[in-house]
Amino acid sequence: MFSFLKSDPVKKLKKDYEKKVADAMNAQRNGDIKTYSSLIAESEKMWDKIQAAEAK
Repeated sequence: MFSFLKSDPVKKLKKDYEKKVADAMNAQRNGDIKTYSSLIAESEKMWDKIQAAEAK
């Protein structure tokens, strides 16, 4: 009945993913490769979760 009040979990994951990728890009531009690689690894895991959620 009130399904329009529920937030979309995929939308939230995508927003978090975009932020993580942007943070990784900024780290790479600043020359912090360790932080860049860890953020990219985390974002790839998030992307896998997004793909799994969209497949359902």
